[in-house]
Amino acid sequence: MSVSDAATPTVSAFYDRFPYPGDPLQDGPPPGYNWRWCVDSAWAFVHGALPEAPAEGGRRWTVLDAGCGTGVSTDYLCHLNPGCRVLAVDISPGSLAVARERTRRSGALAQAAELRIEQRSLLDLAGEGPFDYINSVGVLHHLQEPEAGLKALARLLRPGGVLHLFLYAEAGRWEIHRTQKALQLLAAGTGAEGLRLGRQLFSTLPESNRLRRHHEQRWALDTAADVNFADMYLHPQETSYDLEGLMHFVASADLSFAGFSNPQVWDPARLLGGELLDRALALPKPQQWALVEQLDPDISHFEFFLTKGPVERQSWTEDSGLLQCRGEVNRCLWGWPSRDLLGPDLMPLSIEAEDLALLQAWQGHPGKTLGALPLAMESRERCRRARQLSGLGVLHLVA
Repeated sequence: MSVSDAATPTVSAFYDRFPYPGDPLQDGPPPGYNWRWCVDSAWAFVHGALPEAPAEGGRRWTVLDAGCGTGVSTDYLCHLNPGCRVLAVDISPGSLAVARERTRRSGALAQAAELRIEQRSLLDLAGEGPFDYINSVGVLHHLQEPEAGLKALARLLRPGGVLHLFLYAEAGRWEIHRTQKALQLLAAGTGAEGLRLGRQLFSTLPESNRLRRHHEQRWALDTAADVNFADMYLHPQETSYDLEGLMHFVASADLSFAGFSNPQVWDPARLLGGELLDRALALPKPQQWALVEQLDPDISHFEFFLTKGPVERQSWTEDSGLLQCRGEVNRCLWGWPSRDLLGPDLMPLSIEAEDLALLQAWQGHPGKTLGALPLAMESRERCRRARQLSGLGVLHLVA
C-alpha cells in the first residue's frame, strides 16, 4: 500500500487496535436499510429523478466505499444495490479482515456483480473509476490534509455522480474536544491504557462537571463498546468544521453541494414556530442552515451529498412531463405493500388508499408511464399524488 498522507501509519495502527465500527458480525443480510447507501434513493434525492434502467438486470452502479472500516457500509451497499460493482478500500488491515468476514457471512458477494475489498488509501486510487457513487463516512476528517482527500475523491467521480460524506461539526463536539485534549495532557495514549484512563476520567470527575454530564447524558450508550469509546475520545487525528468552513471545504474541490442527507435536522421548523419560523423560512436556504447551526449547538456532524458539476434537479412542475415519466417504489420501505409503512428514515408513514393503488399499479406495470397506468384516476390527481409520494421518498420518478 502506498502512503500519501502523513497521518496514515498512525491512523492505520489505531484502527488495527480498535477496528471500527464495532457492529457485530451476523449470518445473512444486514438489518433494515439506510437509504443513503441505496444508490437509486441517493440519486433520486439529488437529481429529482432516476435514469432509465437497462431492460434486464437493473442499474449496474459503480460504487466506491472510501474508508470502509469493518465493512458495515460495504455490506449495505452490496445488499441495497444488487448487481453493482463495489470497490471498498481502507488503510487498516485489522479492520479489513473484519470487513471480509462480515461480507462473506452476509452473502454480499452473491448480491454484487463484483466486490473488491483492498488495503489502499483513498489518496492512491489512480486508474480506478469513474464511479457513479462514492461513500466516505467519517473518513476525510481523519486525514492530516482533508482537502487532498476530497480532491482525490472528486477525481474519481463521474460527471453527475454522487458523493456522500460525513464530517464532524465543531459546535457539537465542544465537550469531546476538551476530553480529548485532557487525555492528551495526561499522556493517556491511544491504546488500552488510554481506554482505561478515559473511562476512569468520567467516573472521577464531579457529577456536576459539564464534560461528565455531557458524556453520560448523550454518549454513554454509544460508547459502551471499547472501539466506539476509543474512536470518540482517543483518536490521534481529526478535524472538525463549522458550516462556513464546510462550504469552503466543498468549494476547494470544485464540487457542488447537493443537500444534507438528514434534511430534517436543518429544517428551522424543528426549532421554531409562529413569527420566528415565518422569518426563518423567508431566508435563503444557506441562511436557514446557518440559523439552525446557531440555534442547535448539539449538532455533532454534517452528512451531505456532493456532485461533480452543477446540481440540475428535475422539478416535475409540469403535468405534461410528469405524465410521460415512469416510477419505481423505493426499496427502502418497511411493511410494503401497505398503507402503514416505515419510510426511508425508518419513521412511521401512512399513505392513502389511492396512493397505494397508484404505487401497486406502477409496480405491476413498470414499463408504463404515469398517464398510461391502468388506474381509475384523473391525470391531475395522478400528478398530485406522484409528486407527493416522490417528496416523501416513497416513489422514485424515472426521467
